[in-house]
Amino acid sequence: MNLYLIFALGFFAQALFFARTIAQWFKSEQEGKVISPAIYWQISLLGSITMFTYGVLRNDIAIVVGQTFVYLIYIRNLQLKNAWNQMHIILRVLAILIPLSYIGWLIFGNSHTMSEIANNEEISFFWKTWGITAQITFSFRFVYQWIFSEKEKDSVLPLGFWIISIIGSLMNFTYSIIRLDPVIFAAHSLGMFIYLRNILLHYGKGSILTKMNIPILNRTFKKISDKIK
Repeated sequence: MNLYLIFALGFFAQALFFARTIAQWFKSEQEGKVISPAIYWQISLLGSITMFTYGVLRNDIAIVVGQTFVYLIYIRNLQLKNAWNQMHIILRVLAILIPLSYIGWLIFGNSHTMSEIANNEEISFFWKTWGITAQITFSFRFVYQWIFSEKEKDSVLPLGFWIISIIGSLMNFTYSIIRLDPVIFAAHSLGMFIYLRNILLHYGKGSILTKMNIPILNRTFKKISDKIK
């Protein structure tokens, strides 16, 4: 497959991840506290499937491991938000069958198999290990978030989630430079501001909109926020 098309797929996946983060940020700024909207997890599912495809086509074991690590947590958060059963049955079936088919392909396929991806000689053992560790660290934020949410009996994004996000993002940013991967580079450059902003919201710094007090901007944010569930 053409490399530019593969990169386009990766950028589309990261655009979805960035869109989920922007939606969460908009809602949180409007409320003046960190919010975990259902749309964040819905977009996460679509982005994860797309990013998984990109990882397979790029023969990148780190990406494949990272996306496999968190997929079920996205579904669990939708259940905690009472949004999973509200999705159309066809979408729910596809959300389960597509990743399972990918795993089947990696095990039994003829190309882009797990063995080919794991043995990709374009990446040294050290950077493979670094990349996998970076993806697991970045993905572990969702494990932490899931455990925290189960205790709260609700889908929430705690302070630790954002701290782990920053650590994992910095590690992935380093990996993207070594890997010469524009998709990962762009993704972890853009997300840092929102991770830091959510940490400030956790410490009660309040909404930027309240401090700026620009009526037209406040009204625009409110209209967008009200549409985010």
